[in-house]
Amino acid sequence: MTPAPVLTPPRSIVLVGLMGAGKSNIGRRLAARLDLPFIDADAEIEAAAGETIEEIFRNRGEAAFREGERRVIARLLEGPVHVLATGGGAFMDTQTRARIAARGISIWLRADIEVLLARVARRDNRPLLKAGDPRAILTALMEKRHPVYAEADIVVDSVDGPPELTLNRVLAELKRFLAEGRQAPTPAAAS
Repeated sequence: MTPAPVLTPPRSIVLVGLMGAGKSNIGRRLAARLDLPFIDADAEIEAAAGETIEEIFRNRGEAAFREGERRVIARLLEGPVHVLATGGGAFMDTQTRARIAARGISIWLRADIEVLLARVARRDNRPLLKAGDPRAILTALMEKRHPVYAEADIVVDSVDGPPELTLNRVLAELKRFLAEGRQAPTPAAAS
């Protein structure tokens, strides 16, 4: 018998943050704990395009990738409640951010530069990091994106160590958020 979920969110949980923050790793674990489906937006974008993200960037450019990302996330948010891991740039798009605000609960997984560098070094398929020094690129992305990520409903520090540490922080903050009654979208945001 499967244990009951620790809580039942009324809207999809949308994880945002920089590459390497742990959105997919924590998202899978969170979905399991909440007994919800997990969806990785990047995998959905690749399936819709018939190309890897790296190929989309190379063949059609970042603007085409971002347009496809916007459409895919909008479609996913129309579906049943789930946990959604987004790409690092998704929340930067005004339309996507508004859609997430109306249809989801956003959680920014914030990580410091050393944690991000250690994690992104494990994979070489991140197009934005192929243009130069990863530390310099991530630092510039942090300066640009952190003020926007701060608009998320919930902020949780993604720490170095067992993923359960970050997962437990996410669950605690999500419970607090829901207990405070902030889960209902405003009428203007829901339209």
